[in-house]
Amino acid sequence: MAGFKDIIGHEQIIEHLKNAIAMDKVSHAYILNGPKESGKKMLAEAFAMALQCEKGGAEPCLECRSCHQAIDHNQPDIIYVTHEKPNTISVDDVRTQLNNDIAIKPYSSKYKIYIIDEAEKMNPQAQNALLKTIEEPPSYGIILLLTTNADAFLQTIRSRCIILDIKAVKNEVIRQHLMKNYQIPDYQADVCTAFAQGNVGKAIQLASSDDFNELKASALQLVKRLDDIDTYELGGAIKQIGEYKLLIADYFDLIMIWFRDVLMYKATGDVNGLIFKDEVYDIRRQSEKHSYNGIENILEALEKAKLRVNVNVNFDLVIELLLLVIKEN
Repeated sequence: MAGFKDIIGHEQIIEHLKNAIAMDKVSHAYILNGPKESGKKMLAEAFAMALQCEKGGAEPCLECRSCHQAIDHNQPDIIYVTHEKPNTISVDDVRTQLNNDIAIKPYSSKYKIYIIDEAEKMNPQAQNALLKTIEEPPSYGIILLLTTNADAFLQTIRSRCIILDIKAVKNEVIRQHLMKNYQIPDYQADVCTAFAQGNVGKAIQLASSDDFNELKASALQLVKRLDDIDTYELGGAIKQIGEYKLLIADYFDLIMIWFRDVLMYKATGDVNGLIFKDEVYDIRRQSEKHSYNGIENILEALEKAKLRVNVNVNFDLVIELLLLVIKEN
């Protein structure tokens, strides 16, 4: 658990939360809405820690008893609502862990704060049970709903919460963070940053993932040698891609980044704008082979392949069609 000052990006949300604390205008309910690993939990925990901090500032001191308890996840008045069923937060979860508990005054702090992660998993009954508490909360009660989809909530819940949408963090901020704190070379930071699309948590995950490096190596090996493979040899390539069936969306994204680099180099001849800078020899070679129109066709085919895989079209057929488009263009 970290304070606000340790969070990368999200300056506007941090400013909003710190101002709410400083001006004593904290709402009883917040929705933090954004993709997985985008920093929702870190923001919620920093906010909760600051609210309960014994020094009473807008930034948690990280030194008092309450902050130490929060860091160790055993602050008695910061409650994490959990659920046993993997895809559902039930009405019983909400009633026992929140509705019944919030009636009891804080144990040692000014507030009682409830953090509900994956809150989009609340079924309608759970949401209705929560609504009663949000409508008439005790003065010390604060509920933080963390979600990847705020639209999954009842309109009556949304209208009673302050909704904070998590925005993408700038690529250069993520890139510098990865290089400084994870000691990875610039070319690896470029790929992880491009791939994370403004999501710091995902970038960090990718930077330290052997699986991602293996996936990248396989995808790049394929696109570099595909021009030299005869059509009758495509079965081997399809089998190779099939090994990454569970990660196929990421596999497609890597190929997409590759062809965007090919397009960028073809248009500008500039190495600096490339994501795969360390592959410039092969990118230059492919930029000479493919026409502008051909590269656009390939990028379009990748988008189509993504959609087809999602709607369960035959996997091998989708891959074969994609590889043929890449070869023909």
